Amino acid sequence: MSRSAHPAGPRHADVVPEGHYTAPAADLNSLDPKVWSQTVDRSADGVVTVGGIEVTRLAEEFGTPAYFLDEDDFRARCHAWRGAFGSDADVFYAGKAFLSRAVVRWLHEEGLNLDVCSAGELATALDAGMPADRIAFHGNNKTEDEIERAVTAGVGRIVLDSFQEIVRVAHIADRIGVRQRVQIRVTVGVEAHTHEFIATAHEDQKFGIALAGGQAAEAVRRALQLDGLELTGVHSHIGSQIFDMAGFEVSARRVVQLLAEIRDEHGVELPEIDLGGGLGIAYTSDDDPREPHEIAKSLGEIVTRECEAADLRTPRISVEPGRAIVGPTAFTLYEVGTVKPLEGLRTYVSVDGGMSDNIRTALYDAEYSVALVSRKSDAEPMLVRVVGKHCESGDIVVKDAFLPADLAPGDLIAVPATGAYCRSMASNYNHALRPPVVAVRNGEARVIVRRETEEDLLRLDVG
Repeated sequence: MSRSAHPAGPRHADVVPEGHYTAPAADLNSLDPKVWSQTVDRSADGVVTVGGIEVTRLAEEFGTPAYFLDEDDFRARCHAWRGAFGSDADVFYAGKAFLSRAVVRWLHEEGLNLDVCSAGELATALDAGMPADRIAFHGNNKTEDEIERAVTAGVGRIVLDSFQEIVRVAHIADRIGVRQRVQIRVTVGVEAHTHEFIATAHEDQKFGIALAGGQAAEAVRRALQLDGLELTGVHSHIGSQIFDMAGFEVSARRVVQLLAEIRDEHGVELPEIDLGGGLGIAYTSDDDPREPHEIAKSLGEIVTRECEAADLRTPRISVEPGRAIVGPTAFTLYEVGTVKPLEGLRTYVSVDGGMSDNIRTALYDAEYSVALVSRKSDAEPMLVRVVGKHCESGDIVVKDAFLPADLAPGDLIAVPATGAYCRSMASNYNHALRPPVVAVRNGEARVIVRRETEEDLLRLDVG
């Protein structure tokens, strides 16, 4: 049975074979800068700090579990992406990774655009002051209300995902009296080397309109005939957590071929091409992500080469990093509750959070790192599985890692690279309270998303 298609129950109880997990670091007190945000350090007394503040102090003030977001690191990554692509390209932050009003303001200040995929994300973006013309609206099944709100607000781009949506957006734009800028999302038949549930460009899935069989070409014909639409380009997205640029090369070649066909048939050269996001980050020391300048150079060369071969003007490129910006900027801080050794197997370390604040391990078989952060330890490494407090055998935060053998209840441990898809996918399973997001910068910490309370839960339960 493949790992990516296992049933949720039995597989989680399997013993990890010898050699499956990464060997322990030579020093368990070290913090790999590839995995942790840029201001994370360990003080002279052994306590980990972020933004100059010790995690023990943060835990006392804000409680655990909690997400701590390194604002300087977030801004630096925005700056790096914006600088790498320059003024001739657009960088849209993928709001689904993590969105809050503070994040929207940072994006605006750092010159990034924003893509959203729900009315709630759109409302957050507009409320926080993101100019509507710098917002793109995604989604495979946008409601008429969502489309109307987006068109009325004046979003800069709606990404069309189906034949029905072409007509739907055009009708609403006509009724409102505007010409809505749109792109058509195409599935290019490229499946990124990633978990099957987060690969999105092969034909057998819900997103986009397939190049195969001429469907994308027909979508272009229909969009060009409708007065309410201004077709500006083609959008492609090939998956998530991608390290290899080969998939983008194949995707770009096929998208440019479509642009050439559009020119030949309609006499129109579309001015934009969006290659999506999905670039990977380092969750463990074994991961080797590409830097923004490398990605920008590679994508630019690929598109330019393919356009020259097709005798096309090079279109304006857009990219949509989400995880690549916010993922490495945050860690989740937990308090250890129980330590349960299983002789000959591993030690189970239970924390005060779990799958309600990080569903990715259960959902995607994701791998994470973990460190003891409230003190230094010279104890021998022990193989651990960090698990949550929920009534679910699959409630695993870190499948297999090494922590010091003297780990004890009350210690604080932290899981890095949890800025993306952890708070945004958090749940109230077992009526857990979703943790706060705390921004840390220059010795100051402030809540940007507060911790839920029991009153919040009861207020929604109308009886």
